[in-house]
Amino acid sequence: MPPRISPSLIEVVVLAFWLGAAAFFSVAVAPALFAALPTRTLAGEVVGRILPGVFYSGIVVGVLVAVIEVASRGAWSWRGREMLGALIAIACAIAQFIVSPRIAGLRAEIAGPVESLPIDDARRVLFGRLHGVSIAWLGIAMLAAAITLVMAARTLDTRT
Repeated sequence: MPPRISPSLIEVVVLAFWLGAAAFFSVAVAPALFAALPTRTLAGEVVGRILPGVFYSGIVVGVLVAVIEVASRGAWSWRGREMLGALIAIACAIAQFIVSPRIAGLRAEIAGPVESLPIDDARRVLFGRLHGVSIAWLGIAMLAAAITLVMAARTLDTRT
């Protein structure tokens, strides 16, 4: 009989892949796009096409962690890894389904480069705030994923 794969191992693998992808996007891909592409608008469009993949996969990862935890314990508890999994999913869902549509609507209303607006224009200020909120929700999801990853890794059986 093959050895049983532990729920913690599944969580570690899934969280490590998602956290690695989210971190790579945040610290390498997005900054590189804004540095290399000729306009911030073009870079923003590319980032806007990549982010849904990060957010949707974060929702899936968060739900998976919560489900694995509930299934392995047989009940929901309002502490621990299932709550952090739920936080990952909720943070990504808020960013994808609430913040991102507001950013898209504002971009459509502006109908041109955001940076062409005066610095004190209410739409430019709102765009900056929404961008910050989106980054914050992704950061919350990434922090919750990192904590969950460490918690799951600490429960792995290290016997050889």
